[in-house]
Amino acid sequence: MTAQAEGCSHAGATTTNDDDELKAQLDRIRYKLLVMSGKGGVGKSSVAAYLAVSLARKGYRVGLMDVDLHGPSIPRILGLTEQLQVGDSKKGIPVEFSQNLHVVSIDSLIADRDSAIIWRGPLKIGVIKQFITDIEWEPLDFLVVDSPPGTGDEPLTVAQTIPDAQAIIVTTPQEVSLADVRKSINFCKQVNMKILGVVENMSGLICPHCSKEIQLFSKGGGERTALASGLPFLGRLPLEPSLVVAGDTGLSMFLSDMNLPYSREFSLFVDKVEEGSKTASSPQAGEASQD
Repeated sequence: MTAQAEGCSHAGATTTNDDDELKAQLDRIRYKLLVMSGKGGVGKSSVAAYLAVSLARKGYRVGLMDVDLHGPSIPRILGLTEQLQVGDSKKGIPVEFSQNLHVVSIDSLIADRDSAIIWRGPLKIGVIKQFITDIEWEPLDFLVVDSPPGTGDEPLTVAQTIPDAQAIIVTTPQEVSLADVRKSINFCKQVNMKILGVVENMSGLICPHCSKEIQLFSKGGGERTALASGLPFLGRLPLEPSLVVAGDTGLSMFLSDMNLPYSREFSLFVDKVEEGSKTASSPQAGEASQD
């Protein structure tokens, strides 16, 4: 893979060794998590980014793969501006966020980040596979995949390419979001993808003046949907003004501030993801450093 978007023009090409190389790469990753949503605007990319950051801070080796090819936001959320470089093996070197977290996104492949990506399905499918086979991933404890909303080419490609991936479905409490979440749940069932659980984002706002909770988008819809579908509920993440500033500036230190309701709830969410991953998955490689 080259450092330019033009290098993706051969993404649809395959060789006889592609499947073996793909399997070899995936065998070096213990747990694969697909963060998805049925509807845009629910904070899915923020959840994926900060989940990866939090797991890395726990000492895990984490890869974060942004397969939202038309609207990539992971590098901006994390404040990453570097272009993806090519190593001696002619494979791409993921961008380093920290010692334990490395990131791949189409945003790090194109010179003009404001340019539109106008690709059809086959090319997108090829690029997503390249993000695995043509990247120098080290052995990972977790691979977190941020998918665009809906049930189109990108999540379908992940499901077919990474058969042991587990889905984390992000929703907001109101019915307009929950209706699309049910479609995501049915999507996972149809492609035989295990669902790790449902997390309810933007679940209430704690007033900074009186400390009372304001239910801007209702509350509890995500939990009710999870229970009705027989799925684990991973928690409620409240609205947090600091999150808006962090997403615009690429800072994530607010996650360490346990005085913030969001940070406290997010820490509990990460614990449930960590526990659920270990319970539901069989380790793929003996190389991972932490149990």
